[in-house]
Amino acid sequence: MSSPSPSGAAAAHHRRQAGGGSGLVPLAALIKEEARTERRGSGSMICAREEDAAGAADGRRRRPLLRYGCAAQSKKGEDFFLLRTDCARPSTSSTSSSSASSPPPTFAVFAVLDGHNGNAAAIYTRDNLMNHVLSAMPRGLSREEWLHALPRALVAGFVKTDKEFQSKGQTSGTTATFVIIDGWTITVASVGDSRCILDAQGGTVSLLTVDHRLEENVEERERVTASGGEVGRLSVVGGAEIGPLRCWPGGLCLSRSIGDIDVGEFIVPVPYVKQVKLSNAGGRLIIASDGIWDALSSEAAAKCCRGLPAELAAKQVVKEALRTRGLKDDTTCIVVDIIPPDQTIQHPSPPKKINKLKSIIFRKKAKDPSNKLTKQLSAVGIVEELFEEGSAMLSERLGSDSSDRRTSSSLFTCAICQVDLEPSEGISVHAGSVFSSSSKPWEGPFLCSDCRDKKDAMEGKRPSGVKVL
Repeated sequence: MSSPSPSGAAAAHHRRQAGGGSGLVPLAALIKEEARTERRGSGSMICAREEDAAGAADGRRRRPLLRYGCAAQSKKGEDFFLLRTDCARPSTSSTSSSSASSPPPTFAVFAVLDGHNGNAAAIYTRDNLMNHVLSAMPRGLSREEWLHALPRALVAGFVKTDKEFQSKGQTSGTTATFVIIDGWTITVASVGDSRCILDAQGGTVSLLTVDHRLEENVEERERVTASGGEVGRLSVVGGAEIGPLRCWPGGLCLSRSIGDIDVGEFIVPVPYVKQVKLSNAGGRLIIASDGIWDALSSEAAAKCCRGLPAELAAKQVVKEALRTRGLKDDTTCIVVDIIPPDQTIQHPSPPKKINKLKSIIFRKKAKDPSNKLTKQLSAVGIVEELFEEGSAMLSERLGSDSSDRRTSSSLFTCAICQVDLEPSEGISVHAGSVFSSSSKPWEGPFLCSDCRDKKDAMEGKRPSGVKVL
């Protein structure tokens, strides 16, 4: 197993700042905190450093504490991970007038990358994906605008990482589950079958990712077929078919990944993205490769490590997976506890059943009552969903530039690779989708010719929404 690791004094500071473990908050503290929040009313969303400097006086929520742990067992040496709690967010409009001596606002990044056919794609993604996401973010945004722009920047960053790695001619590929935590807001982008779950206070477990396995994802099978791929099982002597559904050519059992140049462009790097905001109660994230999820359900993984601080919890999840299935694949787990700052850090006990009356009193109004995640979690008032989208169509994922700030002073910039374009070079991401009622080929965002060719290849050069039966 390989992973990035700071060295020297920086490593010591990193471990003191964010390593080690503490757990979630007991239910009694949860209810007390929620009661205080309801009496105060919800404050406006402000950045972390501003909260520490000015938010305490006016009752706004302060930044949560993060405690994390990571554990792994290697079988093939193709799992990698990323742990950073000190990523600097670019200067925002709300902080531009603040003192120059004030530290910049920060966010945390946690990622699990499960390589296949070699480890080159996983290593390249670990080392480059974050920079590509940041390069796709407009400058001068407020924190609220920054969070709103993250889903689109993640899509651009994933596609750019895939494009650059494929240009190297190496044939490996990787899943990627990439988690950004900024205050109480969690944004998760994922391709493949590494998974991120949220274990909220009260014992409610929810998926923040979607598995892109052809065996289980009907929509992805239809998309791959419509884009020109074939889906079937491995044939053996005598005509018998064995194993999971795979995409041919190549035989990959995933429909989305980074890399895999030898498989076909219909295996896309466009991520499923979900963004949620936690209440003051906090919660626990479990991010892991399929070595965990092939052995444990989401509920079993969450349950087996409750009552343990994050560092021990990650080890316990890996231990339980190995006990259940053995070491048949690389097995990696990251546990992140998001802890209310005003609470005394304690090792929690497994959650007890919540009183229904209190559950009703402290329930937050759902943004969209039809949303599955919101409905699932609203019973304990823990999570508000802000964004969810899984389409593989770049014209839908990159949206429109009509109201967005540009990332460059140039009139045209490629939305994926960020190169400046002459007016005659830019091709709208909407161009060619003539059968879509939302087509706006005269509007941005714009793509360079190389990124446009990649977009066409990923979509099988078929209009958005057309399926081949």
